[in-house]
Amino acid sequence: MADLTIPMQGMSQAESQLNTAASHIARLGISSPDPQGDTVDLSAEMVALMQSRNDFQANVKVVHTFDEMNKSLLNILA
Repeated sequence: MADLTIPMQGMSQAESQLNTAASHIARLGISSPDPQGDTVDLSAEMVALMQSRNDFQANVKVVHTFDEMNKSLLNILA
């Protein structure tokens, strides 16, 4: 049986990256009391969102491929 911890860990990391980028974007509308405070680079955060989506999709593909391989193996053995 194959180990699915790597793609599951990848999905978890992608989710974490998504949450971080979403948090940064959500802070964009909040006025900071310090005018020199944190600024949000919206284009960088959008790139991070797209990267997390791509990472998640790639890991889902790995799990899907594993499932298809198992089905094929069971069909061969049956």
